[in-house]
Amino acid sequence: MNEQRYATRIRQVLNQGLHDIPPTATRRLEAARHLALARQKQCLPELSLAGAGSWLNRQLGHSGIDLARIKPFLAIIALLAGMWLSFYWHSIQYVSEIEAVDVALLADDLPPEAFLDQEFIEWLKDDSSVE
Repeated sequence: MNEQRYATRIRQVLNQGLHDIPPTATRRLEAARHLALARQKQCLPELSLAGAGSWLNRQLGHSGIDLARIKPFLAIIALLAGMWLSFYWHSIQYVSEIEAVDVALLADDLPPEAFLDQEFIEWLKDDSSVE
């Protein structure tokens, strides 16, 4: 309330001094005002992902939900979805690597019993350390 009274008082003082301005200065001020309005930066529309943000804002605005309060939750959900997709993609990659090893083992000429032999496993470890 105090700010409104202060603003009203400033407006009254400015309006009182308005009559003391010479007409030439008034025309120059009006021209400067029009020039400033012409050069004023135009408000650009918000960038959004395929318009989903503005659509969501309109939908939530009609329902009375405050978008500013929901944005952190939406960010957390997006983060969790990204983490899940990353985990899923890495698990797919891991399974495909294991699959490649299994295919190589099954296509080999060695019988499966050779892989159960401890001496053969030791031989493989010694052979791989040379490389």
